[in-house]
Amino acid sequence: MDDMLEFGRGILAAQGFSRLLKAELVSWSKDLTELRVPLSEDTSQHLGMTHGGVICYAADNALTYAGGAALGTGVVTAELKINYIRPAIGSALIARSSAISAGRSQAVVRCDVFVIDEGDEKLCATALGTIRKVEARKAESAGEEGAGGA
Repeated sequence: MDDMLEFGRGILAAQGFSRLLKAELVSWSKDLTELRVPLSEDTSQHLGMTHGGVICYAADNALTYAGGAALGTGVVTAELKINYIRPAIGSALIARSSAISAGRSQAVVRCDVFVIDEGDEKLCATALGTIRKVEARKAESAGEEGAGGA
């Protein structure tokens, strides 16, 4: 297994909320980040569809990993905009993200979130975010661990 992916999985495992949601980093490279979140009754809202916060979590973490791939470790989400396209009803979310543009200290990143429903993927949300590199001393004092630390 690729060192970058193993490193990223370690960061995800250090995030309590990611463990709670049973999120899995499926792939992480300079070109593509893929994050999977299983869905259950515990991730739904009162109408039976996936809670928007769970969808936004998947987008946010995938955006941050893609930004980390472009900028290096020690990044956080500075801004995020999400459009919910359809209700997410299914067995899992797949968030796929990649950097659109990256400089020295920030990247603009796009993410599409799909719901898996009976084996088919359906686009349920799309997000755009700005990911910013945090200075090492600030990251250490804030307890940040690197990519995916949004």
